[in-house]
Amino acid sequence: MTENVIIIGSGPAGLTAALYTARANLDPLLISGNEFGGQIALTDQVENYPGFPDGIAGPELTQLMQQQAEKFGARFESDHVSQVNLQTHPFTLETENGKQYQAKSLVIATGASPRRLGVPGELELTGRGVSYCATCDGFFFRGKEIAVVGGGDSALQEGLFLTRFASKVHIIHRRDQLRAQPILQERARENPKIHFVWNSVVEKIRGNGAVNALILKDVRTGAASELPVQGMFVYIGHIPNTQLFQGQLDMNAEGYLRVDERTRTKIPGVFAAGEAHDDIFKQAIVSAGFGCMAAMEVEKFLAALEHQGYPGREKAFA
Repeated sequence: MTENVIIIGSGPAGLTAALYTARANLDPLLISGNEFGGQIALTDQVENYPGFPDGIAGPELTQLMQQQAEKFGARFESDHVSQVNLQTHPFTLETENGKQYQAKSLVIATGASPRRLGVPGELELTGRGVSYCATCDGFFFRGKEIAVVGGGDSALQEGLFLTRFASKVHIIHRRDQLRAQPILQERARENPKIHFVWNSVVEKIRGNGAVNALILKDVRTGAASELPVQGMFVYIGHIPNTQLFQGQLDMNAEGYLRVDERTRTKIPGVFAAGEAHDDIFKQAIVSAGFGCMAAMEVEKFLAALEHQGYPGREKAFA
């Protein structure tokens, strides 16, 4: 059986694409990947998604999106796509569970993953005090002193969340000014549990089976210092999950997929939505918008395919 459309990824972009293609009676199949819901499912409280004036937990938001898409006929498969062939049409996909699929169209909504520091001790102590998900691991640091690395929205949002558990939260930033929204900065500065460590980077993570200290370097003076903590959460950006498409789709230097203004890649029938290509906004509502756009383009593509046949790679943006 050849699917009309397969959506890879289950964050806001993929879930919105599933909803819109389902409402268009395209019987979409969404392959969720290893972590259902993407990055937003790891966020404790989402306060800037329209329609939820009191905020909503990230996991609950993605569950509601899935239920809405399923209501109109979207199908969900919990699996991870391991190989794709975009050189022939229909496109072919293989998964880690050994399943094979063919698709007339494809929406890539694979999102992005947290960037690591790449310092000594990080790999060895991941899961032993080093974490990239406050919602997942915050409970384990009740009453402990911890650090958050980063200066953007995610760092402050998760730092504020961690104050529910930790006795003190050190926010380490390489500059002397934050990049986060003013409202988050205000909340963080007013929280008595939060302490800022400016103009500093983590050089090494110490611990014997568990984190017990960070070695910091002052970027202005080069001076080293030790910060005793029992945990560290890293929020320094993301890397797009696009390795699967290397050599088949165009990407920029950071690995984000190149698309035109209508979410189309260079291959007709292959669309990208969300943080797999969005290296600017990186917001759930924006990703959902891109998912809507991709779904509408899928509908147009399939209609043209039925009447005119496959256009060929050279007509990707025609």
